[in-house]
Amino acid sequence: MGLLSGVNILLGISGGIAAYKSPLLVRELIKNGSEVRVVMTPSAKDFVAPLALATLSKNPVLSSFTSTDLDNPVWNDHVELGLWADVFLIAPATSNTLSAMAQGRCNNLLLAVYLSAKCPIFIAPAMDLDMFAHPSNQKNMETLSSFGNKVLPVDEGFLASGLQGKGRMLEPKAIAMHVIDFFNPTLPLKDKRVLITAGPTYEAIDPVRFIGNHASGKMGFALAEVAANLGAKVILVCGPTTEKTQHPQIQVKSIVSAMEMFEEVKEVYPSVDIAIGAAAVADYKPELVAEHKIKKKNNNISINLVPTQDILAYMGTHKKNQYLLGFALETENELVNAIEKLQRKNLDGIVLNSLQDPGAGFSVSTNKITYIHSNKSIQTFQIQSKTGCAEAIFDQIIKHDS
Repeated sequence: MGLLSGVNILLGISGGIAAYKSPLLVRELIKNGSEVRVVMTPSAKDFVAPLALATLSKNPVLSSFTSTDLDNPVWNDHVELGLWADVFLIAPATSNTLSAMAQGRCNNLLLAVYLSAKCPIFIAPAMDLDMFAHPSNQKNMETLSSFGNKVLPVDEGFLASGLQGKGRMLEPKAIAMHVIDFFNPTLPLKDKRVLITAGPTYEAIDPVRFIGNHASGKMGFALAEVAANLGAKVILVCGPTTEKTQHPQIQVKSIVSAMEMFEEVKEVYPSVDIAIGAAAVADYKPELVAEHKIKKKNNNISINLVPTQDILAYMGTHKKNQYLLGFALETENELVNAIEKLQRKNLDGIVLNSLQDPGAGFSVSTNKITYIHSNKSIQTFQIQSKTGCAEAIFDQIIKHDS
């Protein structure tokens, strides 16, 4: 069930370049379970095709007070639209639309819906930096806020004018999170900080070669997305991977070696509520790293290996009020080895992975996990997507805290 299940969202799109993001916003809202209908200003059609929005929302897109059906005019009832919506989200809201809303002008269907709507209204401004900073626009946004509307912040960055500054519309995921927070004020991880390590580490042999492993980071990224959707602010410390996230609640810190991961973890660990060591950290590294590429010769070479910093053990030793979860990937004596690791590293729980099960392990989108609590109670889950595994893991953590 999505975090917006059963929520009717009316999306209003005004005529600015940021309207090109509207299909992504529609998809993001629907992905979270909402029903979406779209109303556009006539000028918005210059920036995004109504057909794309109708296809994604599975509802007709309206942009005028009347439509034509079998050569007969049909009235698009702005009052009905306002009554249908649980929330009216206007994104992008251009300078012209903000001004009209603040002054009560009504020269298109979007503004008519706004003036008659009784539901909560979210406004995502979008304009160039000088327009955004102009006193008239600042006053209009203050006026709209004083009416009880929720005026969202803007992003700072590259703008259509070629300049850089404040004025960009928030990204679709960030806008969706504002709506999600409104309808889910008691998300189980709201205001919690979660640290997750993910992916492999690479330990250099020379400037070209390294010691690594097959970890993809998929499980760690799934954990991060689930935690963020449950309301948490997530710090994701990740080794080399092709996985990506654009979730506004996730801060990614990219590293390469175990020591780099340790330094990032050490910095943030004291301030988090939950820490999950899902990374496949290399256990050993070369004692000496060659300054230049080692040339191939006919004789054998040997590389002396030394232990890397044990990041999970460090967190267990320095644990205060954090819930600390580790992972164990075993090929034999799975339960015995996992329980021994749980106790030795002072963990609150450990997730056991096995390479014995088809569809589980490295680089695949599914996994089969066993969750072992510090009291040695065990919960085994059937093979499922890594997102499903992440949801099961946080369900166990939340039950522990409740």
